[in-house]
Amino acid sequence: MIVKISELLKPEAIVAELHATNKSKVLAEMTNALVACYPSLDRDKVIGVLQNREKLGSTGIGDGVAIPHGKLEGIPELMLAFGRSRKGVDFESMDGQSAHLFFLLLAPAESVGITLKTLAHISKFLKNGSVRQKLLEAADQAAIYQAILSEEDLIP
Repeated sequence: MIVKISELLKPEAIVAELHATNKSKVLAEMTNALVACYPSLDRDKVIGVLQNREKLGSTGIGDGVAIPHGKLEGIPELMLAFGRSRKGVDFESMDGQSAHLFFLLLAPAESVGITLKTLAHISKFLKNGSVRQKLLEAADQAAIYQAILSEEDLIP
């Protein structure tokens, strides 16, 4: 079973223009967006989990995309945030390029298969150059959300 981005992503968890200038600030800014949607989240724990995952290797997958993710005890479901940086941020990506589009995925500690499938789905979604372009060009939070909704249905 594939969990769709549109089923996980709340429009309020979209940051249309990240102000962050480095990796740790991106993680903090995107965590703030998640905490705004899920007030029960412990912001410091989330950031710690994400930073620990980054120590294993960057989640910058190339093509201007990063998918920071981690597992957290005590959360009931997958949680997703999206952020965009038109300027780009050095995320230590595999291709050495700055990242512009970020999906942050938090998963319950005991989930395995669904987390991997969701990461693969997001990665496949962002492999499409026209999708990345639409997300970069979208005017605001609502336009980004609409682009995700319309483009996701085209993924095989």
